[in-house]
Amino acid sequence: MRSILTLPIQYIRAFILIYACLYAGNAISALLPITIPGSIIGMLILFTLLSTQILPYKWVKPGCSVLLRYMALLFVPIGVGVMNYYDPLRSQFGPLVVSCVVSTLIVLLVVAFSSHYIHREPPVMGKTEDEQ
Repeated sequence: MRSILTLPIQYIRAFILIYACLYAGNAISALLPITIPGSIIGMLILFTLLSTQILPYKWVKPGCSVLLRYMALLFVPIGVGVMNYYDPLRSQFGPLVVSCVVSTLIVLLVVAFSSHYIHREPPVMGKTEDEQ
């Protein structure tokens, strides 16, 4: 009997914690003078709680696995909503594609140079560059 009750309680606890972070993010977003979505702030709160191990990952894992499993289904309403703006998107298709390609290339270059800088061979102290 106990195992029958623990699984639903784990799911309920996971969703309560996820939604608590979301609502805390929405509340903080309403108080800030700049516009940052509350969902982003809520994700940062959840990330901070999990990375500092204030919140054990086992408590939110059941809810996260359900949300990840059905994530593609959650994008359907957004995709249908975009169709309301088909004409403006069609008229601005060229600039949208160019901006997406350029921003993707900029991100790739920044990540490549950052990774190269971080993972380079450390210099040996006391030797000049010619001796190495």
